[in-house]
This record gives sequence, C-alpha cells and structure tokens, in this order.
Amino acid sequence: MRVLISGASVAGPALAYWLTRYGFAVTVVERAPALRKTGGHAVDLFRPAMDIVEKMGLLERVTARKTGIERLTLYREGESRPIELELRRVMSAVSDRHVEIMRDDLSEIFYDATRNDVDYVFGDSIASISDNGEVSFDSGRTGTFDLVVGADGLHSNVRRLVFGPESDFTTWIGAYLAVVSVPDRLGLHGRTEVIAGAGRMVGIGSVHEDDARAVFLFRTPRQLDYHHRDVARQKELLREHFDGMGREVPRLMAELDRTPAFYFDSITQLRMDTWSRGRVTLVGDAGYCPGPAVGGSTSLAVVGAYILAGELATCGGDHTRAFPAYEAEIGDYVRRSRTFAMNAAKKIVPGSRFDLWAMAAMVRLINHLPVALTTAAAKISSKGVRLHDSIVLKDYASTPWSRSLSASS
Repeated sequence: MRVLISGASVAGPALAYWLTRYGFAVTVVERAPALRKTGGHAVDLFRPAMDIVEKMGLLERVTARKTGIERLTLYREGESRPIELELRRVMSAVSDRHVEIMRDDLSEIFYDATRNDVDYVFGDSIASISDNGEVSFDSGRTGTFDLVVGADGLHSNVRRLVFGPESDFTTWIGAYLAVVSVPDRLGLHGRTEVIAGAGRMVGIGSVHEDDARAVFLFRTPRQLDYHHRDVARQKELLREHFDGMGREVPRLMAELDRTPAFYFDSITQLRMDTWSRGRVTLVGDAGYCPGPAVGGSTSLAVVGAYILAGELATCGGDHTRAFPAYEAEIGDYVRRSRTFAMNAAKKIVPGSRFDLWAMAAMVRLINHLPVALTTAAAKISSKGVRLHDSIVLKDYASTPWSRSLSASS
C-alpha cells in the first residue's frame, strides 16, 4: 500500500518509521527545501514517547542529544535577588522517564532513521486530494496513493484542503510564543535563566556548545493581527511587548535581525470531533494540537504516530476500520492533554504582581520539599502533571503484518 505523509518534522518521520516496518510504501512531502532549522524550542518526551523511542532503537541517540539543562535561575522584574531551582525536582514529579531535546534535533534523528527506506520529497506541497487518492502537487506533478496523512503541524495544509479553514477548529488560549536562536554570551552550560514580569516572560537556555535559545512568552487581552508567515510583523510585535524589560532582554532584541532561526506563533488549541475523512487522516499537531509549549504536544505526536501505524497494520491497511480504531485509542489522551493545556496556559505566564509572588513562593517550596514527597503528591491524580505517564501503549508486535514481516526476515 502507498501512503503519502505531508510534513517532515516529528510526527511525519515517526509515522513513516512504523509504517515501513509494517511493509507500507511511504512518501513524505515537505514544503521546506530541507529539514527545518527554524528555531524550534526544547520539547519534552515523557514515558510513553520514550518507550516508543526505545522500540525504534533510537534511545541512545535521543538521550545523547538531550539539552542537559539541570538548573533554572529565576529573576523577577523589580527584584534583584534571583531564585534557583533544581529542575530534577520538578521533572521527577511529572514523569518517571523524561528527556528534554531540541525539536530540530529530534526531527533530524527520526529523519536519519527513515531516509533510506522512505521517499522524502522536499520543496513541494500538496495542492489537491481527490476522493480516490489522486494527489496533485504545487510542483505540477501528480500521484495516486491509498492513504494520505497530514502531519504538517498546527497550520496544516492537508487539514485545510480536506476539512476546511483553520479558523473552524482553533481556539486561542491567551498567549504567544517566540523562539530565537542566539549566541550563549551568559555561559549557561546546563542552566536556564528566566526573567519574569507581569504578562511576559523570557527564558534563555544553553543548547549545544556556544548556542542558546531564547523563549519568549507573553499574554495579550485579545488576539494579535498578523499572518503566521509574516516574520517581519512577528518581530515587530515581539519588540513591542518586551519593550522596557531589563537584564538580557535588550541584547536579545538586538539579535532579532541577525538570528539564524526564528519562530513565532500563538498558543492555540486545535479542537476537532474527528480527524479522519475518507482516505485522509491527521496526526500530531495537525489533528490535535493541545497548545504549543503547554500541552506536551510532541509526546502526543509520537504516540499518535505509533498508534496510527499500529492500527493500520492490525487492520491490514483497511482504513475504514483502522482510522476509527486509531481515534478511539488515542482519544482519551488527546482530551486530557487539551484540559491540561488550558490550565497550564493560564498559569505559565504570571498575569499580575501577585502571580509573580506566587510563582516565587512555589519555587521556594519545591526547593525545600523532598523529591520523593513531590513525586508522590503528583502521582495521586493522573489527570494532572502525571497524565503522560498514565498512558498505556498497545503492543502491535503481534499484528498479522508484524508476524508476516518477522517470518520473512
């Protein structure tokens, strides 16, 4: 069976890996001329995603590229004394198995693991999809595929073509995110420095050697007017909302015109009743983005890719059975991630001076509590910070297609 995947970030190559394992012939088309290096921020892989990475044989490569950030230094606007936090105290309460990695690095690892078995087409995009699987591309070429999967992110082209305009499915949840690649002039080396004010926050963390990423988060009372591809306008908005913030922020603003990588987007949640129609389905942020930076969307995407491929293999490629099974299997995880993201979006950026004080008080409390106590408290409810670790993965190794592949190998 021939499967076309749109998008070569994380969900697309992860899905391609599992589909080729099950004997599908996979093509991945990507609008960008090469793998994207667009300032992707650090992302979290929690236990279910890490278990899948291990099944893929990529655990060593992923852990080797982890950010290695172990400490956080918090500065508050108007306060000169910083507060230190050992991040292990927080992450051990969230997940028993966790790696923070740059999104670009994870994408490259998944691509390298699949490029010899998958037909990657860069610099092209899907222009139309017919009900019988005929696909035309922006380049003018055409092809026929049994299935088409949109793995092309929050602003999915496949979703727009098949389901309708993005505005029909998106809900802005109150904030904006920007990521800028900058030189590490602070000598961070395993440390993140955060500057927090009412309604805005900047975090600067080391990545590799002398490279650092600055992450900007800010609230607005209403949605901003800009196009998601208008980088000049996005930089203008960023300057407006961080004007007057001290410490490293003026230097970071000066880097905007020479940064090699820049990313800007709203923290928006995608809500669809179904993400399959005919021969087409969606995976990852294209179908169920809980909200960038607040909902664990990368772990959700890796799990979604694994389940979609597994259900297609279980059903022998019959999408009329596989797509509903895929949606049923991952549906609860998606809904719980949405709820968590809505709550996190309200808290991640302090909205007032009181919220700043409360944030500092919480950091001090975490510093003084035993790690075992915070972990035990977090495990009381799987609906909160432990929601990812509560996910139980199906074992698709016993599917008919998997057994036939094992017998022929």
